[in-house]
Amino acid sequence: MTADFLSATRTFYDTIASDYADHFRAEFVNRPVERAVLGLFAELVGVGGEVADLGCGPGRVTARLAGLGLSVFGLDLSESMLAIARRENPELRFVQGSMLELEAEVADGTLDGVLCWYSSIHTPDDRLPELFAQFRRVLRPGGHLLLAFQVGDVARRLEDPWGHPVTLDFLRRRPEQMTGLLADAGFTLYSNTVREAHTELGETSPQAFLIAVAPSSDAP
Repeated sequence: MTADFLSATRTFYDTIASDYADHFRAEFVNRPVERAVLGLFAELVGVGGEVADLGCGPGRVTARLAGLGLSVFGLDLSESMLAIARRENPELRFVQGSMLELEAEVADGTLDGVLCWYSSIHTPDDRLPELFAQFRRVLRPGGHLLLAFQVGDVARRLEDPWGHPVTLDFLRRRPEQMTGLLADAGFTLYSNTVREAHTELGETSPQAFLIAVAPSSDAP
């Protein structure tokens, strides 16, 4: 966890955690597509399925998945984000760590689902194959991955959010780029959902939601 982008990401979210949590407190109220996609993911995983919410932030999506009947825990780089998640959801488990280093938390083939909800957007392109290999490693055969991200070709740099002296790049990607990398990691695409930006909510790019399935075996 010493890579520069991990340190920068952790510092950014540690700094803005309280303001971020307040700003996105009602994030699903005007987002029916997101609610539907999470519902579909929960149905595919199945009630009681073991799921990791990787890059969980303040735990709002973690709690939503728990409410849909999944056995879910959250993982995040930021201890400040995790403090909010634990305070607001004392019945759920939240751990500090990196998605790229899951070995200490998750054994091979032990999860029914992995959620990566806007949390791959700070991972450099050249580390995505490694990230997706981790997702495949922890999933059981036939397990499901849900990946959400902003669509585009140019990163958005966020500077001084809520007056805090921090800066971070938010990487946008094309669904075809991500589906290709998922296929290289052995996943089969189940669904590819893209909706237009909600400009009235301050969005500046379309949003993509990919659901992929881990292979049923390691046989070619």
